[in-house]
Amino acid sequence: MTDTWGLIIDVARCHDCNNCFLACKDEFVGNDWPPYSKAQPHRGQRWMNILRRERGGYPLVAVAYLAKPCQHCKNPPCLKAARNGAVTIRKDGIVLIDPDKAAGQKQLVEACPYGAIFWNEASQAPQKCSLCAHLLDEGWQEPRCVQACPTGAMQALKVGGDEWERLMKAENLAAYLPEQRCGPRVLYKNLKRFTHGFIAGSVALANTDECADNVRVLLTDEQGQTLAETRTDNYGDFKLHGLEEAASNLCVHIIVPGLPPKLVAVEFETSLNLGTIII
Repeated sequence: MTDTWGLIIDVARCHDCNNCFLACKDEFVGNDWPPYSKAQPHRGQRWMNILRRERGGYPLVAVAYLAKPCQHCKNPPCLKAARNGAVTIRKDGIVLIDPDKAAGQKQLVEACPYGAIFWNEASQAPQKCSLCAHLLDEGWQEPRCVQACPTGAMQALKVGGDEWERLMKAENLAAYLPEQRCGPRVLYKNLKRFTHGFIAGSVALANTDECADNVRVLLTDEQGQTLAETRTDNYGDFKLHGLEEAASNLCVHIIVPGLPPKLVAVEFETSLNLGTIII
């Protein structure tokens, strides 16, 4: 089985520094890389886009960032929408738009469910992230965006299908917008930090009026099954991440040794802050 390229992006490590975005601009703005791509315009295109989502309530607020390049899908809708072989999937998994054959084919922009294809008015052609295929073909081990990431939030790998399956299970990787069934080769770690909600709060001890640190906090459903678990930090704060939103009949359990458990009923529409819970 042929090894294929793909990206692993850790949402928890992305801090919106935009180094990946700037590295992409540096490589492609004003530079033609035939036959891979034509120059990216100075403005209006984000081949490496970063989505932002704010969740929670003051003062326990969290912002998650999702770096979103072309997903280099196994089953790309742009391939189906293209004429004259304008879109191809290489043996190594990289999806490319031929800058000459794709001229005039604006339907490719609309075909992408990830919004990762852009229209170049100057060349009258669609274009997108090429995963720096021109550099990889010269022997580079990673595209510019991965090279520029200061937190290690991005990894580029060229491995076989069995290894991808192993990594998905071992690192709990997930696809963004899996309902599109495109088979993306960009997979995410800690994706629920962006797609799901959280319940936050602070715990204080009534007898000392101090923050309750290292206290066990559980979230259960109406059947009593545990949905999430964490412990408070030094300030008594906690966040229960990765929760399906619009859930009802939930219960937060605050468990302090030597004291009766404190139960807080929760109707969970979106990420929320329960405030200070005195126990």
